[in-house]
Amino acid sequence: MVSSTCFQELAVLTGANVRLEPLTLRVLDDYMSALTDPETQRLTGTHASFEPSAVEHWIATRHEIPDRADWAVVRNADGVFLGEAVINDLDVDNESANYRIWLAGPHVFGCGYGTEATRLVVDHALDSAGLHRLSLGVYEFNPRARRVYEKCGFREEGRLRQSLRWEGGWYDEVLMAVLQGEPRTDQVPGAPVAEATTPG
Repeated sequence: MVSSTCFQELAVLTGANVRLEPLTLRVLDDYMSALTDPETQRLTGTHASFEPSAVEHWIATRHEIPDRADWAVVRNADGVFLGEAVINDLDVDNESANYRIWLAGPHVFGCGYGTEATRLVVDHALDSAGLHRLSLGVYEFNPRARRVYEKCGFREEGRLRQSLRWEGGWYDEVLMAVLQGEPRTDQVPGAPVAEATTPG
């Protein structure tokens, strides 16, 4: 049975090139900069603007929320902030949750960081946290992200038709999910296994 406090002691997830650390004020400046990147806003369908004080408060309180996981994605080699990965909307009764990720801008796109971070989260959610289902939404104009999710085991389940209005056009949101026990196509024989550790 999944606990409502399953993310209270948030693990650090370590892969070959990226590390997922609990989101803290250490990355505040880079986080704020990424939130205003036009391409990141488009890919996430973000119309909102953000006050620095509100963002600072948001980050500072993430460790107080035991039923969600907020990670900063950082590069192992130099600790550079690459983006954010989140598990939220935990449904304890149905052992399910939502996943979302955004990267800090085009300068880190296409490097495999999103794929590796997503693999780490899927494995942690389904194998360690004990979730049965992890779902997400991705806009139809983001085929790169869809390929990433497919590589990590997500399957398309449906669409929210014309759910996003962006620069005068209407776009569908594609709904995807991965279930515990389903093949995760990223698991290649002989590939390195990501380690999960507690912060320290």
